[in-house]
Amino acid sequence: MPRQPLALAPFRGLRYTDLDVGRILDSGEFEVANLLAPPYDIPGPEETLELLRSDPHNAAYLTVPYQLNLTMPGSCGGQPARFIYEKAAARLNTWIDDGVLAQDPEAALYVYEQVTVDGTRQRGLIGALSLPSSTAPGPVRPHEQVEHGPVGDRTLLMSSTRANLEPIFLLYPGGNGAATQITEDAGNHGELLVETHTADGTRHRLWAMTDPATHAEIEADLAPRTALIADGHHRYAAYQRMHEYGDDPGWAYGLAYLVDSDANPPALNAIHRVVPKLTADQAAESARSVARVERLDASCLPEAERTLAKAKHPALLLADPSGGFHLVSGFNPRRLAEAAPSRSDAYRELPTTALHHVLLPLWDIPDHRVRMVHDDSAEAIEAARQGEGTAVIVPPLSVEQVYAVAEHGELTPRKSTSFGPKPRSGLVMRVLP
Repeated sequence: MPRQPLALAPFRGLRYTDLDVGRILDSGEFEVANLLAPPYDIPGPEETLELLRSDPHNAAYLTVPYQLNLTMPGSCGGQPARFIYEKAAARLNTWIDDGVLAQDPEAALYVYEQVTVDGTRQRGLIGALSLPSSTAPGPVRPHEQVEHGPVGDRTLLMSSTRANLEPIFLLYPGGNGAATQITEDAGNHGELLVETHTADGTRHRLWAMTDPATHAEIEADLAPRTALIADGHHRYAAYQRMHEYGDDPGWAYGLAYLVDSDANPPALNAIHRVVPKLTADQAAESARSVARVERLDASCLPEAERTLAKAKHPALLLADPSGGFHLVSGFNPRRLAEAAPSRSDAYRELPTTALHHVLLPLWDIPDHRVRMVHDDSAEAIEAARQGEGTAVIVPPLSVEQVYAVAEHGELTPRKSTSFGPKPRSGLVMRVLP
């Protein structure tokens, strides 16, 4: 059976009505876009509370309603899950009725650009991704395992709100094709709708392209290509579930941000772990039975991370919150083969494979008790200090490692990668009629 083409359909985006072009303060300082939020699974409870306090209409009120129920002062935990998502749906509808959010008058494909403070620039297309049927192979390849809980969470939110509130993040090798050329020349193909800056200094710009001829040119260029999920595996699985079981043809599509990795090479950061109630010395001593463990003389975290970067795969760093680091490397190949049978060498060389298949079972720590910390190793160490545990510093994978695993038809362990910069939630949303 032939593969379904890669296709982004234009749609009428739902957007905040007061995110206008060029909103920079008279003082010359950047405006903080207090309506936008990171993807739903990035902020912890404290950061979520900061987002909620930043503006009564911040997108986090919609995307993380369960955290809202737990973190807001005076809130009551333990409410039925369906009630929490129904409240998010009611809030979304109220914002639409009050004019806080409004749909654009014409269907469009959107060009979204991010420029970070270090000059990193990423630009891609936002559209309604056509989802494959259950009988036809699709053009989108996942590379990471998913869990039922987060998939169910996103499915409940989508079914309650009848909306895609934030896009998944896809990469594809565009090879300077027509879609890439049009995206790079967005100023001549569309209208600039938004130019704003978030608190981290990143500039966000959004253009709308409404010309059907432009849509057709993009459609023809994308059709033979394939894409890799960079971020949003659980949301994509929820898209597929809604497509299969939803009662509306609109669920044959899901909101996606598609970036040409040739024109915009992504940053690939690590997701570190915090293991509770386990000291670094205990973890290191136990790990000696399956790997080589070396206590480092490193006087600071950057020095220890440089040593980790030079170590042979797979390798990890155990960080004691009070100071001190252990390098864990040279894992027993037989133990890795026994822990991950019928897997490729590329899979067994991943640091997260060694962690999730070997070390966590050795420490008798279930995966659901491990906290994830995106990108910031110092934050992971501080979280370990607060939780009286150990920070496991994970080296970032390379894009080549991710593609190698995907080419074998395998999925990396959950939360193995953190591609960036990630699209901000709330910039453009998709609602079903």
